Amino acid sequence: MNRVTEPYRDRLKNIAREAMLERGLLPDFSAAAIAETNAISKPAPADASLRDLRSLVWASIDNDDSRDLDQLSVAVPMSGDAVKILVAIADVDAIVKKGSAIDGHAKANTTSVYTAAEIFSMLPEKLSTDLTSLGEGQERRAIVIEMTVGGGDGVATGSDIYPALVMNHAKLAYHGVAAWLDGSAPPLAQMASVPELGEQLRIQDRIAQSMKEIRHQHGALSLQTIEARPVFEGDSLADLRAEQKNRAAEIIEEFMIAANGVTAKYLERSGSPSLRRVLRVPKRWDRIVDLAAGFGTRLPSRPDIKALEDFLVRRRQTDPAHFPDLSLSVIKLLGRGEYVLELPGQATQGHFGLAVKDYTHSTAPNRRFPDLITQRLLKAALQRQTVPYSDEELGALAQHCTDNEDAAAKVERQVQKSAAALLLAPSIGEEFDAIVTGASDKGTWVRIDQPATEGKVVRGSRGLDVGDRVRVKLVDTNVERGFIDFARVGG
Repeated sequence: MNRVTEPYRDRLKNIAREAMLERGLLPDFSAAAIAETNAISKPAPADASLRDLRSLVWASIDNDDSRDLDQLSVAVPMSGDAVKILVAIADVDAIVKKGSAIDGHAKANTTSVYTAAEIFSMLPEKLSTDLTSLGEGQERRAIVIEMTVGGGDGVATGSDIYPALVMNHAKLAYHGVAAWLDGSAPPLAQMASVPELGEQLRIQDRIAQSMKEIRHQHGALSLQTIEARPVFEGDSLADLRAEQKNRAAEIIEEFMIAANGVTAKYLERSGSPSLRRVLRVPKRWDRIVDLAAGFGTRLPSRPDIKALEDFLVRRRQTDPAHFPDLSLSVIKLLGRGEYVLELPGQATQGHFGLAVKDYTHSTAPNRRFPDLITQRLLKAALQRQTVPYSDEELGALAQHCTDNEDAAAKVERQVQKSAAALLLAPSIGEEFDAIVTGASDKGTWVRIDQPATEGKVVRGSRGLDVGDRVRVKLVDTNVERGFIDFARVGG
């Protein structure tokens, strides 16, 4: 890997800010939002409506450097082998009021944007990383989603939702928890001060794996992707390091999927409209069929999630080293998720990839505006108050959030490619093994492994399609635009 020794962090920051503006996103908070933030000096106070759950062994598991903590979890063993899983979601709405200038910024961007050089937070950091964050040792208001799960089969047998006062007893990171769970690392430092923490993590891991197994029995897709994170040494870009999902991340993933399902169903039962997160039946199923055929598997001509999942499981067992490449191809062909309005009594399509009918986004209100909208709808339903948004507003917001989520992803990809272009600039003329990740009228894209990044095939792309393996030569880079250009070798 070529190490970029010049201090290029500021250059990447400037690229990120320009990309934000080009995509219609706001890199800075308005003077009104800053004034509102300055006037907030403490977290939202507790009141008599909250259940006091501070004594439970709540803990957060997130990225090593995350400070905008949205959720905590705890397991409470019940009679037999049943376990009550509680997920606490930060009550952001208690401070960020609908119609405020802070809310206006969040509504404009709809999401935090995580670029290689700078994070553009949806909410001011004073809130998202402190006063509305579920930080370690802090008492905070939360919305608790409670699920009773069979310890042996992972089936949810009951649920409840209510406001509560909670405290995070241990701020944990994915890598540390995963290493301890698989026995490759000693006990976590927090276990010395929180003796029950180890047992908690074991129980949560067991329940999460049971929940994962039953989801995949129903057809939820087993996909494994590789994400590259920039590694800086001071202000010098040293690497783009590939990271994969681990067992600790699966605890959070399973609990969040379950909590989002409980929230969606609660809103439906309450007669409330909701913003659903859907992934429609893939339009490019024919190409998924072709991909599977290349591995000797015949999929049905019509979209069949269970058949696709069975194929993915077999490929993961047969060729784990290349399974992330296959996963990426399938993800690209499935298409993107979107937000849609569901009115009472009206059914939406559901989430094809998760194999669930009722699904929303509710567990990250510090980072995603749809989750903050859902929190307001949920609190109104809990308190039997008027819905805080009209149907017309919610319909427009669903489309706006979908569009800006896409815009934010493009900003993140562009800056990631700019960082990769910096690292790859000395390698022009070298050849790489690649996999085709996109093919349309707009062009053909491939991904290489070192550094893990995508680039465009500017010569020799004819006949290539998603999932094809190809040899390419790096012919040009443009750091400012995040362009990485390849030419097909041979063929």
